[in-house]
Amino acid sequence: MSPDTSRWRSAEAYGYVDNLSGADLAWEYLRRNPDYQNDFETASRALDAERLDARWGLRFPRRSIA
Repeated sequence: MSPDTSRWRSAEAYGYVDNLSGADLAWEYLRRNPDYQNDFETASRALDAERLDARWGLRFPRRSIA
């Protein structure tokens, strides 16, 4: 299914981005990445979500140091 690109230049279509957290903003752009989409499809079919998470940094092995 192709995304609706009819309003891609509309500021109103992306106004919600101003209120996203850093993680939400990262996800918003990661999910649009064609390489990620392909990897997700492959992992979904192969039930290999752990490798997908590791490759795209969706999980972290330990707590970060602030």
